[in-house]
Parts: sequence; structure tokens; C-alpha cells
Amino acid sequence: MTLTTLLAILGGLVLAGIVAHGAWTARKAGPKRALPPMEEPHFDAPPAPLESAAEAESLEVTLPAVARPLRRPSTRIDALIDAIATITVEQPVTGDLALQHQPGSRRAGTKPLQIEGLNTATGDWELPAPGQRYGEFQAGLKMASRSGPLNEIEYSEFVQKIQAFADGVGGFVQFPDMLDVVARARELDQFAASHDAQLALLLRARGAAWTPGFVQQSAARHGFVAGALPGRLVMPAGEEGAPPVLTLQFDAQAALAEEPEALSLRELTLALDVPQTPAEAEPFALWQESARALARDLEAEVCDDRGQVLGLHAFAAIDVELKKLYAALAERDLAAGSSVARRLFS
Repeated sequence: MTLTTLLAILGGLVLAGIVAHGAWTARKAGPKRALPPMEEPHFDAPPAPLESAAEAESLEVTLPAVARPLRRPSTRIDALIDAIATITVEQPVTGDLALQHQPGSRRAGTKPLQIEGLNTATGDWELPAPGQRYGEFQAGLKMASRSGPLNEIEYSEFVQKIQAFADGVGGFVQFPDMLDVVARARELDQFAASHDAQLALLLRARGAAWTPGFVQQSAARHGFVAGALPGRLVMPAGEEGAPPVLTLQFDAQAALAEEPEALSLRELTLALDVPQTPAEAEPFALWQESARALARDLEAEVCDDRGQVLGLHAFAAIDVELKKLYAALAERDLAAGSSVARRLFS
């Protein structure tokens, strides 16, 4: 190879290096770009081991042709607070037939009752619906509420209504013993009565009174909206469908007046229904903070139900007792804010 040829090759390599360096420098100076997707390597699956005729036959025997759905617990009926009757049927019943034989009233005396069917397709306990099929049913009667415990007359009415439903769908119903249910109802009512808490304080005008419109406007700045009842403002819960965290109430007659702005208010009630909201949401702190904020905006005093002004020490004492209440409810599996606690304390 001649010297001229070597020089030519060397020059070409130098030129290629300069071009490559320039391209690298230009790429580094420009915007970052996404790397192209990398294809994952594909591997051929190893051949499946051959099954013997005996193994194949065993699989056919042990595996059902159609898997049954898991049976999920009910969210509406709970043995903690309900007397439960079970209704068995020989073959699945349509939702249309179940609805046809539902009792006209969903109450026995003052206590609510519910009938659920076990959906054969989903495995869910649900209220009977048209077009669905149900393999069994259950009926629950709440044993206690803020109106008192379940009594013998109410339980007898429940038995009559559920027996008529069972006859209508061609089922066999089993009821728990009445004396046992009534005894459980009384014990549950005693517990509920001693662990129920509805905190309420008064906001009392120091000087000038307020119109309903002024109260609504002031409350709206702190998260309150109009409730379903006249003279009732609520602070909604973060959970959809949950009871409100706080309520602010004034005279319903003032809210229903033809000219409400011609009327004046001097007192409001700010309430917290303790069992309806989880302790983790810190509703007591919100109740206290809302009372102070509203009192500041409305130029009001914060008082108890006897009209005595509440100070910091009073709120601290309430907080201590409230923590004990939360612990007792949780120990009974009736934690504040749970669906079963909301149903019991209503």
C-alpha cells in the first residue's frame, strides 16, 4: 500500500470522526426526545407436558363446567342490629315475582324491614329487581332505633309479612325465636341509648339580629348548603350519599314565611350527630372550628343548651368524653360512620 493511499484512508477516518462528533454535539444541544419503544424478546413456549388419560379424566371430574359466583355479604342487613329470617326456594325465583309479593309497607310497627335476594348471576345480596333471578332470600328487621327497642307486637307483624312473602314465592321461611330477638333488642337499645351522642350548641346574637338570607350567606362561606328541610343548612360529607357532617338550624317558620327577609333571627343551633361520621374525619374539630368562625362572622356568642357561654375548657372536656365513646362503639363493631352505626342511630 502506497503512502498516498494511507494518507487518503487516514483523512477519511478523520473526516468521519468530525462528522460524527458534530452530529453528537447537535443532538446533545437539542431538546430531549423520547426513546423509541424497545420490543421485548419473544420466547417460544415450552411444549406442555403430555397428560395421561387418567389425569384428563380427573380434571373433568373435579372442575365444574360453570364456576359459581362468590357469595358476598349484605350491606343492608346485618346480624349485629337485625333479626334475620331466611327464605329457601326449590328453584330460582324471578325478581318480577319477588316484587309482586313484597309487603305493602316496609315497616313492622316503627321498625324498618328489608327483603333481599341472592342474585344467582352475581352472588350479590340485593333488593329484588326485574329481570334478575334469585336462589334464596333473607329478610331483616331492625331491632332497635332512636324510637326504642323492638317489641313482641312489631316482631309478630314482621312474621306475618315475611310469611306471606315466602308463600308468594313458593319458599320455606325460618324465623329466629321471638323471645331471644326481643331480649337482644332490649340489650342493643340499652347500649345504643348510653352511647348515642348528638352534640348541639347555640349561636346567640350579641347585638343586632340576622335575617334568614344573611345567615345563609354567612354559612355558605364556611361550606354550608341548603338542606332538604326548611330552616336547615348542612355541611355535606365527602362521601357521596353519606349523612351531613354538621347541621345549622333556625326557625322553620321564618324560612317558610312569604317575606323571610322581613323577619329576624337571634339564635341558631349548630349540631353534630356523632355516630353518623367516622372519627378519622375529625368532625368534633370541624364542629368547634365552625362554631367559632360563624360566631365571628355573625357577632354571636357560643352557648350550651342552657344559654351558658362555652369556653375552651368546656370543649376540651367534651373531646375527652368523645374519644371514649368512639372507642366503645368500635369495640362493639359499631364504629361511628359505619353503615351499621348509621342505621342503628337513626
